[in-house]
Amino acid sequence: MPDIAGQIGASIDSLTREFELITNNMANINSTGYKRNCNYFSRVLQSQISGADEDVSFDVGLSSAIDFSQADISYTGRTLDVALAGKGFFVIETPDGPLYTRNGVFEANQNGQIVNLSGNIVAGQNGAINIPREVAISDVHISSDGSISAAGAQIGKFRLVDFGDNEDKLVPQGAGCFTLSEDISADDAENVVVKQGYQESSNVQMVEELVDMMMVTRLYEANMKSITATKTASDSLISLAMG
Repeated sequence: MPDIAGQIGASIDSLTREFELITNNMANINSTGYKRNCNYFSRVLQSQISGADEDVSFDVGLSSAIDFSQADISYTGRTLDVALAGKGFFVIETPDGPLYTRNGVFEANQNGQIVNLSGNIVAGQNGAINIPREVAISDVHISSDGSISAAGAQIGKFRLVDFGDNEDKLVPQGAGCFTLSEDISADDAENVVVKQGYQESSNVQMVEELVDMMMVTRLYEANMKSITATKTASDSLISLAMG
């Protein structure tokens, strides 16, 4: 006989996790380059409940994925704001290894190196990209292929990578950055356009998140009622057995 209480408990745990993912998406609706975390547990469970004639399996598992779809790109006019149109990621060098991001809000550190807002170096094809001290930031030009020039001379080119079908192996690390869950080689991004003076917004859609949140809440409440009903039935059986 299936452990109904155990299955319902697992369902509640998965719904709680999905609720947390939804609230995190909503909290990052204004985060540059943020990619929403999609979860399908509630949709699968709702589909089972709606179409079930008799038995419903609560043990459908937790299925989630990152939605890497392109978000809106808006003009800021800031020299070191850089957005990517198309598939690709900037590479950020950290002491713990490379991170990959769509967040192109950069600045120059005291050494003239282009860094992200955490102070980590933004990788160029030949290492760090250095802006000469005598060049004003406003005089830096970034071409659509990621080449960077200052005072008429090229000073570097962004290293842009793409993971193709392996995007699902990227793991969120916060601040719009990702790392790899496996040892996978990154390919040079080919179908991407670099836009200087622009930012890519978050791809979170508030209406969709609110709809998902209502569905999760409704299913959570239904599961809690099921646990209460199961406990009541069990207590009744115990009382009858003991006379």
